[in-house]
Formats: sequence, C-alpha cells, structure tokens
Amino acid sequence: MRTTVFRDGPYKTIADVEYATAGWVDWYNNRRLHSTLGNVPSVKYEQDHYSALNPEPEPT
Repeated sequence: MRTTVFRDGPYKTIADVEYATAGWVDWYNNRRLHSTLGNVPSVKYEQDHYSALNPEPEPT
C-alpha cells in the first residue's frame, strides 16, 4: 500500500485507520485504471475474464 492513504492523518483510532485503508483498497480495486490490464479496473477485468469463460447461453 502506498503512503497516500495516510495523508489525512494522524488518525485517532485504529477504526479510523481501518476505514481509510478500506477506502483505499476499494479505490484500488474498483476505480483505479490498471495499465497492465488494458486500462480497466481490476474488478472489471476479472468480471470480463469469467464472463468469457462462462458465456451466457443464447435464448432459443
């Protein structure tokens, strides 16, 4: 983890640190564009990967 999550510190409680860390992890996984994954968030990349492995059946 980068030190950017601690910019707003010092934190008063462990709960404050946990909350800030959870927010950073959420941003990193759901909103940060990863260049090695084609500039998409890692969650989107994973969803696309599993969708390609298990495509929805076409209605008949």
